[in-house]
Amino acid sequence: MKRVFVIVLDSFGIGELPDAANYKDSGSNTLAACFATGKLQIPNMQKMGLYQIDGVTVGQPVEQPAAAYGRMAERSAGKDTTTGHWELMGLVSQKPMPTYPNGFPKEVLDRLSQETGRGILCNLPYSGTQVIRDYGEKHLRTGDLIVYTSADSVLQIAAHEEKIPLEELYHICETARKIMQGEHGVGRIIARPFIGSSPDTFTRTANRRDFSLVPPQDTLLDYLMKANLETIGVGKISDIFAGKGISKKIVTHSNDEGMQRTLELCQTDFSGLCFVNLVEFDMLYGHRNDALGYTQALNRFDQQLGELIPMFREDDLLFITADHGCDPSTPSTDHSREYVPLLCFGNPVKQNCNLHTRSSFGDLAATIADYFCIEFPGKFDSFLHDISQEISLI
Repeated sequence: MKRVFVIVLDSFGIGELPDAANYKDSGSNTLAACFATGKLQIPNMQKMGLYQIDGVTVGQPVEQPAAAYGRMAERSAGKDTTTGHWELMGLVSQKPMPTYPNGFPKEVLDRLSQETGRGILCNLPYSGTQVIRDYGEKHLRTGDLIVYTSADSVLQIAAHEEKIPLEELYHICETARKIMQGEHGVGRIIARPFIGSSPDTFTRTANRRDFSLVPPQDTLLDYLMKANLETIGVGKISDIFAGKGISKKIVTHSNDEGMQRTLELCQTDFSGLCFVNLVEFDMLYGHRNDALGYTQALNRFDQQLGELIPMFREDDLLFITADHGCDPSTPSTDHSREYVPLLCFGNPVKQNCNLHTRSSFGDLAATIADYFCIEFPGKFDSFLHDISQEISLI
């Protein structure tokens, strides 16, 4: 019974890509920013070889890493969550998804207002915490939707949970998703509910929900399902793929909950992929330029990783990676164009194996497909034989 666990540390980049300047991300390095706090304590990832990875210049390498290690470059155009996760599953995006630095076009918002019966507030790039302080009171008076964006390909709708119940907000976001197609096909529509009675007490809740574009072609997830293998999405994975190729969806509201569900799944029998996203690195710390908070979250994950490792079975594989960067030490509060780490661990994996630099996140998809002995198209390079000790291909 083969099981593969892929854990995405959302936004944990490890240094700028060669084309970072094209994205105004020169010098970005999320790992280095966390290390610079002096508080980074991640012994399990260190033992796996995180500090041995090509291009990593911080931290103390170990003599004999317990895993295979390397870094992956993003081949897709963009640096957003949807694009990154799609490429991890073998779908490269040739064009960046649309962004709206000056707000959304009038015809888009007019249609949203007409179909929802509600007015529109803001319509600017904005901090998600600041936008509810600035527009929350007017929203409570009028019931108008707080619509905003960022440097990423997103349309976000904030609404007070007592003014617009969650189910209505989700329905509004589904309506926005139907509108935002084609030339306006942003990567995600995000529901951003909040609570509180005044600007000083307005707080976003954990009831966020993402409504992504449907992947335009099959990903590894679809091929696994066709092979009668399970594809378990933990966290916002199912939302990122609009449910396509996901056999089981597990909703979580925090990194801790995501890891708890993963620990529980590790004790169950299944054949296939457990695909985990831990969103708080990005959502709570990267976008808020909170390097210390990011560091503490990494420390916490590493502790939970220590709980997970002894639970793996003989044929289990673990891959730890990311989908983009979000350097909390730069002036920007947005994602950064960075390499992502690749740590491969398990009984079948050769220790101290340097995978160097992979030319696409899609190499991970090709490797997983090889492990399950299924055909998977795409110009990617599987590294299964590089990491293999005695991996059975039967």
